[in-house]
Amino acid sequence: MDFSRYESLRALVRTNFSPTTRELVDEALAYAGEHLAGVCRYDGSPMLDHAVNVAKIVISEIGLGRNSTVSAILHDVVRLAHKQLPAEEFLRLTEEIRARFGEQVVGITMGLANISELKLKVAKEQADNFRDLIVSYSEDPRVILIKLADRLEVMRSLDIFPREKWRKKSWESMNLYAQIAHKLGLYGVKSDLEDIALKYLEPKDYEHIVTKLEESADERRAFIARFVVPIEERLQRLGIRYHIKSRTKSIFSIWSKMHKQHVPFEGVYDIFAIRIIIDCPPEEEKQLCWTAYSVVTDFYTPNPNRMRDWISIPKSNGYESLHTTVSAEGRWVEVQIRTERMDAVAERGIAAHWRYKGVGQGAQTSEQWLSRLRELMEDTTHSLAQRFDAKPASGEIFVFTPNGDLRKLPEGASLLDFAFDIHTNLGSTCVGGKVNNRAASLRELLHNGDIVEILTQKNQTPKADWLNFVVTSKARNKIKSFLREEQAKHTRMGREELERKLKNWKLAITIDEAVAYLARHFKVRTGTEIYALIATQKLDFGTIKELLLRHLSGEADEERRAAAAEIERQKAAQHAAKEPAAASHDALVIDDDISKIQYKLARCCNPIKGDEVFGFVTINSGITIHRTDCPNAKRMRENYPYRVIEARWRSTAEGAFRVSIRIVAADTTGMANHITEVISRDLKLNIRSMNFQSAANGCVAGTVAVEVPGAGVVDTLVHHIMRIKGVQRAYRIN
Repeated sequence: MDFSRYESLRALVRTNFSPTTRELVDEALAYAGEHLAGVCRYDGSPMLDHAVNVAKIVISEIGLGRNSTVSAILHDVVRLAHKQLPAEEFLRLTEEIRARFGEQVVGITMGLANISELKLKVAKEQADNFRDLIVSYSEDPRVILIKLADRLEVMRSLDIFPREKWRKKSWESMNLYAQIAHKLGLYGVKSDLEDIALKYLEPKDYEHIVTKLEESADERRAFIARFVVPIEERLQRLGIRYHIKSRTKSIFSIWSKMHKQHVPFEGVYDIFAIRIIIDCPPEEEKQLCWTAYSVVTDFYTPNPNRMRDWISIPKSNGYESLHTTVSAEGRWVEVQIRTERMDAVAERGIAAHWRYKGVGQGAQTSEQWLSRLRELMEDTTHSLAQRFDAKPASGEIFVFTPNGDLRKLPEGASLLDFAFDIHTNLGSTCVGGKVNNRAASLRELLHNGDIVEILTQKNQTPKADWLNFVVTSKARNKIKSFLREEQAKHTRMGREELERKLKNWKLAITIDEAVAYLARHFKVRTGTEIYALIATQKLDFGTIKELLLRHLSGEADEERRAAAAEIERQKAAQHAAKEPAAASHDALVIDDDISKIQYKLARCCNPIKGDEVFGFVTINSGITIHRTDCPNAKRMRENYPYRVIEARWRSTAEGAFRVSIRIVAADTTGMANHITEVISRDLKLNIRSMNFQSAANGCVAGTVAVEVPGAGVVDTLVHHIMRIKGVQRAYRIN
């Protein structure tokens, strides 16, 4: 390959990297040139030109290293292949890149490909959500930095793009990418993105400010020259090594201030700032900065309300500087005081903190830098407090509508939650939907980046069991509100119908007495439930009339007393028995066919096949099966021994049981993948849910719900999870 076209990049690489890295970059150029041959940009230039320009920004303006440079060169290769190639061919390509350039390069380029496929919709109210989503897609923090470089190169070349793309890309740059750059301390990148975006979004305002800056340039230079004279003389006398430079406020910042304060260009007084940069060893930084501050305030009066000390307490992104605003010749001037190291960090972000003055202590330093960068990314927006395996595990996911609208939902949200989040009527009539063009039920759990379509039916109404799987407060409140309304309607209808029947029957009983008796008979708590049974025709009037006649005749009371006496006799017989219940050979045999006997598995202890169990006779729900070590077992055996029966599992029983495993592990990249691979690939078990949160000491903790055929598999599952590197504890919780 002829490298002469890209000699500027190679010169940068020779200046900043080792001979080994230079060879790797040349190899990446040749590889990208081969795969991008014939692919052109809008102006007919090779697509590789874009990748090379991104790599130059990555090195010179952001300060990233070898893997980032190689990834920048190859990112279009992976992006286009991901979009165009069949899955098998794309897999072969990534394996080839992994073998030639390393695992990190593959991870970074895949992250960039995923972000490029996001369909960003231009809507101001969606900006925060999209920023969250972009960050959440970046498992390796370098992905975001290279994406910022990519976007900066696109904006600098925006003239070659079709005119219809100008506004959209400018809006994205201003509202999405510039905000991320600001949080990461890449103020130069942020200003460039905002200024270029303003040029295309508000061309008249942009040109007006540029013209005004040019007109006032000579006056500004003359003022600055007069301003710094006494300061320079004093600093030289003190023996402080320094240099002074001025910085004009970005065009976008001037424009923003003009609009916020409703003033013309002349009304913006802090158009420029004077920066005093001190060259000194690290241990003298704070002292000399404050010395320079005292020098400035000796000659000029400071505004105490505009004093900012970011040396004692740096910003979260690493920014350190003293800012003060002083009065000179009847105008306010901002003065920034910092050291060479602080200035490098301010100009190039946190990357400069680790690369300044050749700081390069190998893998350890690199990992420290990446760790710090991850912290910044995770705090980029309010919703990303922490992440687990590149997903926003702060409890939030981001889901698209078919037309590209982005909705933010809690982790664990279902398709029904999404429907209610869109509109109450949509949720109330929802019968299912499609997730990524795949049919899905109401209960379908949504994941980050899913595209969801809702299907409705006019006759559908909210059901009480919906409350068992919705998690958003909006969905729960709307469902409860509908159910309350339905209950009120049923109560009114049921009472009216019962009143009419009682009048027709001419029974010597009031409606309140009748309802109270029926509630006792059917063992329900309130009369409204009786009315609901009547309104929904679950209780017929023939039965009601018969029960009321027996009640009035006293027949029911006699039957009730006889039943109570029989129960007491049974209790006495059980207490008098010399052999304990456990010794009895009679036992409830549990298998997968639960239709013949009314029993269910207790939720409090979640018994599964193989667990030692017992049965407990409930009043309304038949027999409930509990584990012998259930937290409630002791209380039930002591208070209701006559309701406890022996139970055991049939050896031939089949089925799938859900168990929850509690896991505490180190918060490392890819941990979730390791856990899911062990469960799904190695043990061939189905994962039903997975939820992790940050814990103390750099750990994450959470639960994984897994379907197992029996208790014997649980021990094997826990054993395999404990063998994963970084897992500290794993145990069954129910």
